[in-house]
Amino acid sequence: MGKTKVAVTIDAVAIIKIDRLVKAKVFANRSQVIQEALYEKIERIEHSRLAEECAKLDAVEKRQLSEEGINEEIETWPEY
Repeated sequence: MGKTKVAVTIDAVAIIKIDRLVKAKVFANRSQVIQEALYEKIERIEHSRLAEECAKLDAVEKRQLSEEGINEEIETWPEY
């Protein structure tokens, strides 16, 4: 996937911390630090949303979802 250049405003404290990571060769450059941080944050948000939705299900719904379609599948499983 291609990359797009964007302009962002970041506070001085964050820039100092980012530059320390780059200087310590943890990351190649500022862009890499910011890109990885964004991906991690997005992943965390997506994971927490899934967990929140699962938490909304009661025990009966969880069981129904886990067993959904299992009767049809068992009939088509090969003999061993």
